[in-house]
Amino acid sequence: MSLEDDLLEQRLARIRELEALGYRPYGNRFEFTHTIPEILAQYSSKTAEELNPQVRVRIAGRVQTIRRMGKAGFAHLLQNGERLQIYVKKDAVGERDFALYQMLDLGDIVGAEGYLFRTRTGELSVHVEHLEHLAKTLLSMPEKWHGLEDVEIRYRQRYLDLIANPESRRVFLTRAKIIASFRRQLESRGFIEVETPMMQPLYGGAAARPFTTHHNTLDIDLYLRIAPELYLKRLVVGGLERVYEINRNFRNEGLSTQHNPEFTMLEFYQAYTDYRGLMDFSSELLRQVAIDATGGTEVEYEGCKLDFGRLERYSMREAVVAFWKGGGRPTHEQVCDPQWLLAQSSKSTPGEALTEIFENVVEEQLIQPTIIYDYPVETSPLSKNKPEDPAFVERFEIYAAGMEIGNAYTELNDPQEQRRRFEMQLAMRQRGDEEAHQMDEDYVRALSYGMPPTGGEGIGIDRLTMILTGARSIRDVILFPLLRPEGPIGLAERLRNLEGR
Repeated sequence: MSLEDDLLEQRLARIRELEALGYRPYGNRFEFTHTIPEILAQYSSKTAEELNPQVRVRIAGRVQTIRRMGKAGFAHLLQNGERLQIYVKKDAVGERDFALYQMLDLGDIVGAEGYLFRTRTGELSVHVEHLEHLAKTLLSMPEKWHGLEDVEIRYRQRYLDLIANPESRRVFLTRAKIIASFRRQLESRGFIEVETPMMQPLYGGAAARPFTTHHNTLDIDLYLRIAPELYLKRLVVGGLERVYEINRNFRNEGLSTQHNPEFTMLEFYQAYTDYRGLMDFSSELLRQVAIDATGGTEVEYEGCKLDFGRLERYSMREAVVAFWKGGGRPTHEQVCDPQWLLAQSSKSTPGEALTEIFENVVEEQLIQPTIIYDYPVETSPLSKNKPEDPAFVERFEIYAAGMEIGNAYTELNDPQEQRRRFEMQLAMRQRGDEEAHQMDEDYVRALSYGMPPTGGEGIGIDRLTMILTGARSIRDVILFPLLRPEGPIGLAERLRNLEGR
């Protein structure tokens, strides 16, 4: 028998012992008076004298440590990331409850009732008068409660990661604060939260390859959305002038430290504004999100101090000049020259060439939070043209730590021009660009009813969380990232075999 099977057999035998004592190994509802964090917040500063008269409590938590000493002993219970010591004495709890204490394994979940006191060493503790068993652990906890370092286990068994690594818990609490901050700020400005389809007959709103599925009853292929954009703008046409969605998107692309096929975006649309209005709005949003999530506007990421209190701004052409590496720095006139751009790239149009140069030269150098604006029309099929330069559109992206975290533009609301843009995308698709847009006739029809001047923006929740928590990989900020299938676990079969012995 393997060591794992031996341990499992011992735990199953312990269940039978608990039942013989009259305890349920998987107990029922337990009414507690305080959470462990509440007790620590309220009573950690109290002296032993201040805890008299007795402060009675009922608490629950996972057994993190056990220290048995004859007819008494200690244990620490973990709840919501914080732990509190309990003291169990045979004379105080009686024979049956003390026998339960003797049977406890690390990882079991118990309830305890008693009163607060301080031990001789001054540690705040619960003097237990009654112990209740709530859930038995059949598998052993990680060797180090504070240091589960195996990345594969952390991602596959996030439940163990959250138990063993306080830092992982902090990351996901911060993520929740980021989302809550966005919601609070948008709703205070009159935005309403909506939901749009995740399965779509046509995918659009971004340049990406979709996942395909099939609806049996309708006998049609559908696509998991790559963006909610075209549906949200339909709502603006319908008179919902400020809308937002915190949405899950799915893109059939590669995996990296910055890419997961399933990811979360905040996307919002505001009628009667444009991309310059959104630049100012974005600066306010991100500044407040940083404060709400971390307590200030400055965060450290991979040794660099980033300041969300102010976002630098460059046009794409200005950024190529400013961040050019090595000698031969181009002039602004050269970056505006189509022939010079085509000579630096293998792309077929000046706009595509400029975008490729920017991505290769500039992106990774944008460490401080920065807005890059004015993009070529070829790469922005849903954006409004700049009146003074129709080869460019009113679009900006937000970068920090060398990553794109936001994308926004003045929305194209001319249905005839939108149709021409879709046709341009279809031509790019015929040349082999699998990420080019399809024609969306219903969206063109919606625009034909009239959409007010509108600004729209998407902000990546996952990447922003990476930066605000110092995480090196997007998998560290997604509770259940996509992984290759695991080999057979076999736990159910092992349980069946052991129970049949």
